[in-house]
Amino acid sequence: MTSPSWTPPPTPAFAPTPDPLTPARDITHSHFEPGDQVVILKGVAGGELWGDAVHVVAPSWHTPTDEDGWRLRDATGGAQTYITGHPRYLVHLSRRCPECLIHLRAMEDHLLPKYADHDALVDCGWYTTTALGQLVHIADARSGR
Repeated sequence: MTSPSWTPPPTPAFAPTPDPLTPARDITHSHFEPGDQVVILKGVAGGELWGDAVHVVAPSWHTPTDEDGWRLRDATGGAQTYITGHPRYLVHLSRRCPECLIHLRAMEDHLLPKYADHDALVDCGWYTTTALGQLVHIADARSGR
């Protein structure tokens, strides 16, 4: 009997840093309001968390998660001025919100020690933007969407 020829799948050139906190975050759509300035945390730079600062514009259905989301505007323009994101991806910048501060602190405690010796910007690779302009966390990505 001959054994089937099997080779493991290729190792990706970039493996995202695991994010155990954001996918489990229990945040409701009503937590954010139009006009709020928020940040989408994406990694670490120079010993601090970094991300994209955007403004919450209007409610929007988030197709990748089939849940209420928010239409977000990047005031600086960039490659895409408007995107749609799930509320659990967002952290308030415009006000001191206890829930957001707790999440921010947990992200700092989780990530900063891992990258204490990195001075360069580290993108953890948690997000992608779909062809429909929807920001999707890797834990929410579903095939065919």
